[in-house]
Amino acid sequence: MRRSETLNQPPPTATAAAAPRSDWATLAKLLPYLWAYKGRVLLALGCLVAAKAANVGVPLLLKQLVDAMSIPLGDPRAVLVVPAGLLLAYGALRLSTSLFTELRELVFAKATEGASRSIALQVFEHLHSLSLRFHLERQTGGMTRDIERGTRGVQSLISYSLYSILPTLIEVGLVLGILAVKFDAAFAWITLAALVVYIGFTVIVTEWRTQFRKTMNELDSNSHSKAIDSLLNYETVKYFNNEAFEAKRFDESLDKLKRAKLKSQTTLSLLNTGQQLLIALALIAMLWRATEGVVAGRMTLGDLVMINAFMIQLYIPLNFLGVIYREIKQALTDLDKMFVLLEREREVRDAPEAVALHADAPPVVRFENVGFAYEPSRQILDGVTFEIPAGHTVAVVGASGAGKSTLARLLYRFYDVNTGRITVAGHDIRQLTQASLRRSIGIVPQDTVLFNDTVAYNIGYGRPGATREEIEAAARAARIHDFIASTPKGYETAVGERGLKLSGGEKQRVAIARTLLKNPPIVIFDEATSALDSANERAIQEELKTAARNKTALVIAHRLSTVVDADRILVMDKGRIVERGTHAELLAAGGRYAEMWNLQRSGAENAEADANTAAARLDPAAA
Repeated sequence: MRRSETLNQPPPTATAAAAPRSDWATLAKLLPYLWAYKGRVLLALGCLVAAKAANVGVPLLLKQLVDAMSIPLGDPRAVLVVPAGLLLAYGALRLSTSLFTELRELVFAKATEGASRSIALQVFEHLHSLSLRFHLERQTGGMTRDIERGTRGVQSLISYSLYSILPTLIEVGLVLGILAVKFDAAFAWITLAALVVYIGFTVIVTEWRTQFRKTMNELDSNSHSKAIDSLLNYETVKYFNNEAFEAKRFDESLDKLKRAKLKSQTTLSLLNTGQQLLIALALIAMLWRATEGVVAGRMTLGDLVMINAFMIQLYIPLNFLGVIYREIKQALTDLDKMFVLLEREREVRDAPEAVALHADAPPVVRFENVGFAYEPSRQILDGVTFEIPAGHTVAVVGASGAGKSTLARLLYRFYDVNTGRITVAGHDIRQLTQASLRRSIGIVPQDTVLFNDTVAYNIGYGRPGATREEIEAAARAARIHDFIASTPKGYETAVGERGLKLSGGEKQRVAIARTLLKNPPIVIFDEATSALDSANERAIQEELKTAARNKTALVIAHRLSTVVDADRILVMDKGRIVERGTHAELLAAGGRYAEMWNLQRSGAENAEADANTAAARLDPAAA
């Protein structure tokens, strides 16, 4: 297949559902992150075995202590040997158990936190590498909840498996061996049978309960998404006086969540009751047989105490097996959701042979017979061809929905074209690295969104590492320095969530300032002055001309008055270029551009006449 044919293949479906993955497969994906700390893993496992060996030694020593109490009264060993020897050894074993347990947690903490950090960072970087299509379709609240749960799931999975399941299995093996060797095999078989029934019951019931837990998590994510969406659209809610409607919608989500939680809790109570019944039956069987042995003289009182201690030590952690198993299953589910995000197909990716765009390359931009559709049923661009020579300004005008802003998105390579190609400096942009391409382009978008940080941070975002003097110079060029300086905190003024503390015009000027600070060879002005009043628009228009001087500029505009000085103007309609030329040429042609120009001029003249009439009514003498 030729390269051009390969490049024009349609992108993979972004919403394709991931194939179900087994729990073992999820664990296999986690292991490489942990194995990066293999030294700590092995040392932690050593501490784990040592802690369990010390823990199993406690009942054995307790048996010796009880049996030693049969020393006749008056024997000096009753005073010296028993308390001084066995009691100190008993305390030392207890201390060793706790010491090795804490050492295990201390040693393994770095591995746990390191794995969580690596996975979370990888997911974050991957999400930034996904196409704009994915981010337009996602639900922010639900996705952040999935990432939060997945990161927490790493810690839960390691904690429960290494600190609960594995220690219990080691202890069970040691206890079964001791019971089989020191006593008859019946003790080991009773213990093993009880464990098998207990674990089987726990797994079956927990698997059955998982559906309720999944439903609860889905409803939790749904309610969280609704809350986040409503708060992000705070102003819209206020504009339409829909606080009560939003509260009702959120309350309905919470009510469904409450019912799911109650169902989950009811099944948990059933699980816990069944577990306690099985533990009680096993203890009765073991102690009954041990008591018979003591009465028959086959066993000592110390043996009875030891068996009871073993059972207590075994069943205390097993008592939480249902919770642990459920949490491990939940952690695996949460981790899998995060891995699904990590495996999300990149619709736009660097080609294997992609090269970097050199900073000194002539920034000539060409659209060659470009066709594009966001959805197959709705064509946005159809056979669009034009060139922006280096250092020239090309303006694109037309009605809303004509495809003007899509040109900017395609040039930035937020999407790949369906047909044709776009070149920069003679390179197909699909054969350039995305980082080098976007480093060479600056944009002032129509809808400016700012970070919830200071004004200085948002302007400096155009070039991280810029000095305060450079940031202020860019602000002056964008005619916003005086406004910033007039605020109590100056450049340290917080702009609020998405920049909502600033007016539309102020946000637009911050966007212009950070693009000026970036100083790229190619600039895009997508309705850059749309939110400004006429006086500021004229002032900033001069600054934009200065900013675009000696740069390759694509200007997207509705107001034709802002593009009259462009080297070439393209008129778009329904995804096609229907006219092209200079302002004078297009007016002389008397086509679509001339019609739009006359409509806008008559609208402006009518507005001016209305303003003069209003002024005359207020001040007849002046009129």
